[in-house]
Amino acid sequence: MTYSGVVKVGGPADVHELTDLMISKVTVGPMDNNCYLLRCRATGEQLLIDAANDPQTLLQLIGDDSIASVVTTHRHGDHWQALGEVVAATGARTYAGALDAEGIPVPTDVRVNDLDTILVGRVELTARHLVGHTPGSIALVFDDPHGHPHVFTGDCLFPGGVGNTRKDPEAFANLLHDVETKLFAPLPDETWVYPGHGKDTTLGAERPHLSEWRERGW
Repeated sequence: MTYSGVVKVGGPADVHELTDLMISKVTVGPMDNNCYLLRCRATGEQLLIDAANDPQTLLQLIGDDSIASVVTTHRHGDHWQALGEVVAATGARTYAGALDAEGIPVPTDVRVNDLDTILVGRVELTARHLVGHTPGSIALVFDDPHGHPHVFTGDCLFPGGVGNTRKDPEAFANLLHDVETKLFAPLPDETWVYPGHGKDTTLGAERPHLSEWRERGW
C-alpha cells in the first residue's frame, strides 16, 4: 500500500516503509493530534513521537515490542495527555526540548538542545530547536541515506504555514526565521514533513509560499 499520511481518529495507522525505518502514523482525539511510531528495521527498537492522548490506541500501536523512548515535541497539553500512562506501561526514556521540559508534567529524562541526536536502534534523528510556537519546540530530522530526508515538525510547520504564534509579531518572526534557516535552507524540496496535526506535506510544496506567510504575518 502507498503511504498517504491521511488518517482519522479511530482508524488504522498509515505506515511509511523506508529502507531503515518504519513510520506508523495515527491520530487521536479530541484535537486530532498526530502520533508517530518509529521502528528501526535492523534492530526492532521503537520510538514514539508525541504521546498526545488515548493511551489505549498508542499502546496497541506500540505492541508487544514496547518502546525504548518517547519524544514530546513541545509543552502544549494536547501533545502529552497520554505520556504518563505510556511511560508507566513501557518504562520508556523521555525526551523533550530543554526549554519546554518544565512545562511537561511527566519528568523529562533527556533535555534536548539544537543539533542533539536521538537514536532509535541504528537510526539517528537530529533535533532542531524552533522558537516561537513555544520556547522549546523541537523538530526531528531523519536524513535517510537511501532517499530524501524526513522531518517531524510538531506544531511548528504545517501545510500552508507555520504554527500558531497567537498574533505575536515577535514570536511569528522567530518561528518563521527558525523554520527557514533550520529546515528550508539545509533540506531539499523532497523532504517529507510530518506535522503534529493534519495531513503531511513536503518542503517543496511549501517553499514557494514563504514570502506569502511573511507578508500575512501568520
